[in-house]
Amino acid sequence: MFKNYIKIAWRNLWKNKGYSALNIFGLAIGITCASLILLWVEDEVNYDSVFPKQDLVYYVPTNQTFEGEVYTFYSTPGPLAKDLKDEIPEITKSSKTWGGEILLSDGENGINRYGRYVDPDFLDIFSLKFLEGELKGALSSPDGIILTQETAAALFGSDKKVLNRVIKVNDEYSFTVTGVVENLPNNVTFGFNWLLPFERFQLGDEDMSWTEEYGNNFADTFVELAPNSDFKEVDTKVRSMIASKMDSKDDSPNEAFLHSIKDWHLRSDFRGGKSIGGQITFVRLVAFIALIILLIACINFMNLSTARSEKRANEVGVRKVLGSGKKLLISQFMMEALIMAGISALLSVVLVLVLLPSFNTLVEKQIELRLLEPLHLVSLLTITLVSGLLAGWYPALYLSSFRPAQVLKGSGKSQGSATLIRKGLVVTQFAVSIVFIICSIIIYQQIEHVRARDVGYEKENLVNVSVSGDMVNKFYPIREEMIASGTVENVALTNSYMLSSGNNGSGLSWQGGVNTEDVLVRFRYVSPSFFNTVGLEMLEGHGFNDDRAVDSTNVIITQSFAALMGDNSALGKTITRNDTNYNVIGVVKDYLYGDMYGNGKTGPVMFFNNYDFGNAMYIGIRPESSRKEALMAIEKILKEYNPAFPFEYRFENDLFNSRFRNEELVGELSKIFSLLAIIISCLGLLGLAAYTAEQRRKEIGVRKVLGASVSGIVNLLSKDFMRLVFISILIAIPLAWYAMQNWLESFAYRIEINWLVFVIAGVVAITIALLTVSYHAIKSARANPVKSLRTE
Repeated sequence: MFKNYIKIAWRNLWKNKGYSALNIFGLAIGITCASLILLWVEDEVNYDSVFPKQDLVYYVPTNQTFEGEVYTFYSTPGPLAKDLKDEIPEITKSSKTWGGEILLSDGENGINRYGRYVDPDFLDIFSLKFLEGELKGALSSPDGIILTQETAAALFGSDKKVLNRVIKVNDEYSFTVTGVVENLPNNVTFGFNWLLPFERFQLGDEDMSWTEEYGNNFADTFVELAPNSDFKEVDTKVRSMIASKMDSKDDSPNEAFLHSIKDWHLRSDFRGGKSIGGQITFVRLVAFIALIILLIACINFMNLSTARSEKRANEVGVRKVLGSGKKLLISQFMMEALIMAGISALLSVVLVLVLLPSFNTLVEKQIELRLLEPLHLVSLLTITLVSGLLAGWYPALYLSSFRPAQVLKGSGKSQGSATLIRKGLVVTQFAVSIVFIICSIIIYQQIEHVRARDVGYEKENLVNVSVSGDMVNKFYPIREEMIASGTVENVALTNSYMLSSGNNGSGLSWQGGVNTEDVLVRFRYVSPSFFNTVGLEMLEGHGFNDDRAVDSTNVIITQSFAALMGDNSALGKTITRNDTNYNVIGVVKDYLYGDMYGNGKTGPVMFFNNYDFGNAMYIGIRPESSRKEALMAIEKILKEYNPAFPFEYRFENDLFNSRFRNEELVGELSKIFSLLAIIISCLGLLGLAAYTAEQRRKEIGVRKVLGASVSGIVNLLSKDFMRLVFISILIAIPLAWYAMQNWLESFAYRIEINWLVFVIAGVVAITIALLTVSYHAIKSARANPVKSLRTE
């Protein structure tokens, strides 16, 4: 029986090759889309899963209150890690860490790599697997360094033993390789390429006492809990730790808390001191969209199958007369649907393999299909089975319900309910497609709206280079030579990148203000040329003097800071920080940093004339200069003064644009999905148009004989479909408006939805539908009526 089902199903598919191809291709697109998205979702939800202690490892952020609002920061005081372990019995291991980039070199071979300074417990907390050396004692020497397998291969070549080899760090310090660990996958939150003992943090700086003060938040802190610990009890103890150490009298003291390893990637957005989600929202949205595409493909299958029902009416009638029951007929038609879904799945595997490289580029990942893995194989089979059952259940019920007496008499089956359902499915398909079109347009407009906003400084021709080696000590000769090259306008040093929130603090007081101790202020340490280089506008006063001694107690502030000092000019007023009085000599215009979607009300910033802490060099390229020539000149000069370090640069505009990666990805996926939805919908519409034209072939012949024109017949055949598209537009507009309005409300700086967006989406949908239907309409209208009427 089963073999017979397959044979009949295959013959039917082969007999109707055109419709079968439309069905298979439409379903394959849906399965391909779902497969790619599920691979991406798998990568996202498996972040940090490489670390085995999923129920025991926690990160320790801090909540701090400023002006009545709670902010969450990912940095803690240096001594917190040790105190947590020493004073809370349930915490068995702890490590403070700090990440940064250093130069690793073996002879002439030098590479820049990001890594971390860590305490010894870090190795055990994350259960790192050693390929060379041993976990115990790997960080016991202050001159020992641990490398990842990839980093070791880049330095010494692959398949070489590197244990106890000596390498140079920053072309100055010698370290011995005490271990090589397995590479971490890309989907880890806190990655690294090397590990150094934390005591070597800030190489060459002998005075590290500030790292042991509770007033300085700079370190990432990780802890491991003992098995079977009560999380709530431990978290309560952690929350009271900082206040007990600082003897704070504040009603809302700073507090640390535990953040599970399972939530580091997916639930890392905080508001008011509590997690409000994060990447998980985006993951759910994308997964939902993929499900919708798969559903549209299944709807397409149902439409085409029921539309072809009359072609199989006689078959059903004969089968029933010969004793075939409804259950057997349902089984037969479901088998056809499952075979078609199986063929679609095989085609989708090919499509996934072809499209995966492009998809990886889009999502910036290195995802692999790994089809033979049990999870992936079962997932594909499940998608295939669900798609086949979902797509085939209604056609199977509908076809199996034909009454043999009516069918064999030629009266057939009343098409009322089937026609209504088909029209409903077409409306659903196009409504979803139009929603996608509207969403992709609005997302694009929102991203461009933020990109075009005035950030308060020049970012188009601004290059930043990470400070390394002697760049600080040799800053002035480097700057002079770059300007003399004729391609550079100015050069400056700063301790914080323009887009970063940077260092901050509170407890300041100033003239003309009240309740000033509770205000969060950002601190920037810059060279005098900083303001001209980045293009910050001086509103009052003047910049710094090249003689830093003259400006040792002079500061420049932003206009938002000046507003806190009263209505009168801030020039000449005093700001007190750590018992030192600073004199305001200049006020610059506010600029955008931190949240790119913020409402533009940036927090106060205070600039000091001190570039000793500089870790970023900003270089302003002349607008009329060739970027290529400018970069060549900059590289040559830096190689002259800093020969050991590779030249690596970033344009500020590129960094600014990278802040919108998630939103851009949503926009790109919306465009792709809207295109796929339209393609699938049009495949169904193409099949339905062909079916309608075939059903009305004799009617068209009669109309032509009676003098109907081609355009009149095309209009006759098209108007029913256009009516359905208009209904789709009416349904899609409020749905899209509601979805996009909710999405936009999450941004303080946003666009207002323009009604033209809905017009554009409607026109696009109507045009595409009309072009799809017109092909068969024109073909039928131009056919010879004699051929269609010769059987009458």
